[in-house]
Amino acid sequence: MAMTDVAGEPVQATQATRPTLITRVLQILGPGVITGASDDDPSGIGTYVVAGASLGYATLWTALLSFPMMMAVQYTCAKIGMVSGTGLAAVLRRRFPRPLVYAAVLGLALANTINAGADLGAIAAAINLLVPVPFMALIVPVGVAIVALQLWGSYRMIVGCFKWLTLALLAYLGAALFADPHWGEVLRGTFVPRLSLEPEYIAALVAIFGTTISPYMFFWQPSEELEEEIGRGRVTLQQRQDITDSDLKAARWDTRIGMCFSNLVMYFIILATGATLYQQGVMHITSAAEAAEALRPLAGDGAALLLAVGLIGSGFLAVPVLTGASAYAVADTFGWKSSLSSKPREARGFYAVIVVGTAFGMAFNFLAINPIDALFWTAVLNGFLAPPLLVLVMLVANDRSVMGPRTNGRGLNIVGWGTTALMFAAALALVATWSQ
Repeated sequence: MAMTDVAGEPVQATQATRPTLITRVLQILGPGVITGASDDDPSGIGTYVVAGASLGYATLWTALLSFPMMMAVQYTCAKIGMVSGTGLAAVLRRRFPRPLVYAAVLGLALANTINAGADLGAIAAAINLLVPVPFMALIVPVGVAIVALQLWGSYRMIVGCFKWLTLALLAYLGAALFADPHWGEVLRGTFVPRLSLEPEYIAALVAIFGTTISPYMFFWQPSEELEEEIGRGRVTLQQRQDITDSDLKAARWDTRIGMCFSNLVMYFIILATGATLYQQGVMHITSAAEAAEALRPLAGDGAALLLAVGLIGSGFLAVPVLTGASAYAVADTFGWKSSLSSKPREARGFYAVIVVGTAFGMAFNFLAINPIDALFWTAVLNGFLAPPLLVLVMLVANDRSVMGPRTNGRGLNIVGWGTTALMFAAALALVATWSQ
């Protein structure tokens, strides 16, 4: 006999409505996963390809080290946005002198614009692998298409596109396994850190840390957490600040999964290129076609296609994140409305930053800079910008006037401040090698 309530209406069994494990995981996935996947942008891919081709397995250990660092930093940034109910730049504006915040946001916007430009160039180079269209002729159409998606696509559609595009990065895991690497050397490179003061090695470390712990991620994820809150109906500041332990737990797991995904892709790109390009003596990558050779053990003649899919997917994911992060930071700094859920006429300043950033990024590609070199050195630039920004983030995360009782615990502080110190040390070591 069917169960009914007091009004005589049928009652569904609890078991029928209880979400499955997969459903619960999919519900958790959000800003953290998108942030983690965008971290494996063409700049990151180019950096890992260069590191694997030039140094073999010597930098594999950085994937193990950077995972807890990324997780701690990104969760801290997400928590700041959730507790404050505003974007990170808005918090920095209230907490620190305006000139300091303006300098930080200007540096972020500059680095993001160059990074977006390098990523646009990589998308064009990837398309050029598939169709015989001149590289330079593809820059503007690609940039315009991405801006159009941001201007006229709904926030939910944009997020949906981002989540599906992350799947393109899985090709690198298969490529590494089919490359038949020397597993003894792989294990040594993974668990025995190699330390060297060679300029090439130090530059690779700064680039790897700069592209895995990138400044744009600090600003993007807190703002996307707010977008999610607004999407749930928490439209006022007080409503957004009224977070629960379960909200923070969901954000923590979302961030863990996203950073784990990012680091797995990083690890296997270095492994695949170390097992192929480095072993073949191809230690200086100058084009996407050369980078595609790392995928030949998996795809054979289809290596170029596989690389193109990965670069195009990750690029279309990363460029909107880069320009969007700049827009959030600038808009929050000056008190403008900032939301991808808003129409362009409702947030003119916010969308203007996106358009201008993309335009300058497109122009960057007409400077006749080698695309692979551009990808690598934008990562180095981020490696110099991240440490001072991390100092500001960690100070805010431990400020009770902002965080109340939800300041960082001992574990987050140890990893967060340790990350800051390590990135400062790597950047200073690179400067020291250049001055010799």
